[in-house]
This record gives sequence, structure tokens and C-alpha cells, in this order.
Amino acid sequence: MGFLKRVQSAFSTRRLDVKSRFELLREAISGTMSKFYMVRDRATGETLGLKVLDRKKTATFEARFKGLHKPSEGEIALGLRHPSIVRTYEHGLTTEGSPYLVMEFLPGPGVHALLLVQDPRLDGRRLRFVHQAAEAVAAVHAAGYLHRDLSPRNLMLAEGGESIKLIDFGLSIPAQPAFFQPGNRTGNPNYMAPELVHRRETDHRVDVFAFGVTAYEILTSHLPWPEGRTGQAAMTHDKRPFAVQRWRPDIHPTLADAIHRCIEPNVKRRYPSIEEFLHAIHSVECEDLSAAG
Repeated sequence: MGFLKRVQSAFSTRRLDVKSRFELLREAISGTMSKFYMVRDRATGETLGLKVLDRKKTATFEARFKGLHKPSEGEIALGLRHPSIVRTYEHGLTTEGSPYLVMEFLPGPGVHALLLVQDPRLDGRRLRFVHQAAEAVAAVHAAGYLHRDLSPRNLMLAEGGESIKLIDFGLSIPAQPAFFQPGNRTGNPNYMAPELVHRRETDHRVDVFAFGVTAYEILTSHLPWPEGRTGQAAMTHDKRPFAVQRWRPDIHPTLADAIHRCIEPNVKRRYPSIEEFLHAIHSVECEDLSAAG
């Protein structure tokens, strides 16, 4: 085992006394399976993000993969290195036995909040954010994982407001056949691929689909299908989506076509990889698209 891995291993086994090490500045986000805090490291003075997972809910989720040696959220996040992915520095257990992650603190807000109020920080940056999100997903796949919870809520505005970063690997799984079996239906219904909704065998194309819905929403401020109640919204995803041009009639046709290939209900006609989406929009990625900004 190399030096870095030995250090990381030591971090993962050492129990963290949260109040002793950190000054809790504020609770930033409360999720269904975790709480997130803005903290200050008492030793270094650095402002960081601290995610503390709910022990019981995390154990229930991990139990779905019993015997498969699934890495924890902390192990997955620690191994991801990309400018458009939140940087995780360490993980382990608190003195209370709850899993935790220490990461860079992103000021936010989430892209979903920007879309909700049509924040001016979206102006002229929508296409850039779509491109950054695609690169982040590509990096996750290249590292051997599926994110499994892509949505604007899990894209955070970084310092300066010129870029976004992908966060939250709580539902992420290894990109291996053992983890693609039917039945593991998790995530936000508005972004679920039909094969996931109907509990069929899945693969990395569920991320391509969720990314496509996210990109559509970033560019248009609308979802491709009518938004239904939780548990029902995803049942419409077998139908043809609204054309992007319905909301952005002057959008570049190449970009519009690429987004629709991502959200193709028939998995065999969907882009087989996020890299193909990036390749398809290469000719338009640097253009100043009035419809995308």
C-alpha cells in the first residue's frame, strides 16, 4: 500500500470528534440521508464542508448490496478528482459511529435554486454549466462509477459563480454488472430513465438520461415532461418529451438534437456514453447561444 493510501486508510479508521476538531458555523443543507455543515477547522482556520450521514438510513441503503463489497460514499468521493467535481479530503466515522466526509465548501446555491428564481447568474452561463456537468459525469464514469442521482439539485455553484461542481455520491455505485440488476430504484423521479422506473436491468445510460433531463432543464428552465407528484412523474418518461425548441426556439439544432438523444426513452437509441454527447456538441460548445443564456 502506497503512502497516500496508508494516510487515507488511517483517516477512514480514526474516529472524528466533530466539536473538538471543528467550529460549526452553520447547517447548510439537510438531506434525506445526511446533514451538511459549514465548518471551520480549529487547527488550520480553513472553512470546509462536513457531511454527516444518518447511520441507520445509510446502513439500509448499503444492505441492498450485501456481499458485493460496495465501496462507501466516502471511498467513492475520495477517489474522484476533476475540476467540476466537489473535492473530498477525508472520510471515516464520528465518535458517535456516523459516517462522515470532509470536503471543500461550495458557497452555492444549487442550480435548482437558480432555476427556480431565474437567477441572473444563469445569464450567458447555461451552456457552460451544461458542458461542465457533462465533463463531471464523464469523469465519474471514467473512474468506474455511476452517480445515480444526477439533477440540478446536485450541481452547486462554485466560488465566483462562473462554474458548477457535481456533488453527493450517496447513491453512487460501481459500474459493474453485479450492481446493474433490476430492483434498485433510487433517485429523483423527475430524472429517472424508463428502464430504472420499470425495474429493468440498467447500466451507465441511466446517468446519460438523468444528465439529459438536467441539461434540458438548465437550458430551458422546464422539464421535458409535465411534472407530476412524487412517484408518478417518472411514469411519463416512456412518452416523447416536449421538444427543446418549445421553450428555446432559437437554440442551436445540434445542441437540441444531442439533448434529445440523451433523454431518448428507448435505451438502445440513447447515447451509449456521455462522451458521445460531448463530442456531438463540440462544434457549438464555445458559441454564444442566446437561446442557452
